[in-house]
Amino acid sequence: QVQLVESGGGLVQAGGSLRLSCAASGRTAWNYAMGWFRQAPGKEREFVAAISWSGSSPTYADSVEGRFTISRKTANNTLYLQMNSLKPEDTAVYYCAAHISNYCSGYTCSQANRYGYWGQGTQVTVSS
Repeated sequence: QVQLVESGGGLVQAGGSLRLSCAASGRTAWNYAMGWFRQAPGKEREFVAAISWSGSSPTYADSVEGRFTISRKTANNTLYLQMNSLKPEDTAVYYCAAHISNYCSGYTCSQANRYGYWGQGTQVTVSS
């Protein structure tokens, strides 16, 4: 069993920055590729970014490429999402998730049904 707990969300003005964290626990929690998704009110959950178990091969949605950075720190089993140059359209609940594999790329990273464990989400609100 894998437990994921997100933190770091909040209210920020457009152009500002936030860093989300996701603490992973469980016997095999760190063996998986990890990803971030988000869901805005009235919209479907969408892929944001993903990274392999080793911390290599980050993958991003086009909408966040160049503004967001995904990383992971093995020492404390934590996944991060650094979000810069935030826009009002980034407002959503952000979820971290553990992939069913230790590696993903491109399409296989972006499909929510490829993730077996999810956190409870953290709200990010960007004001204009």
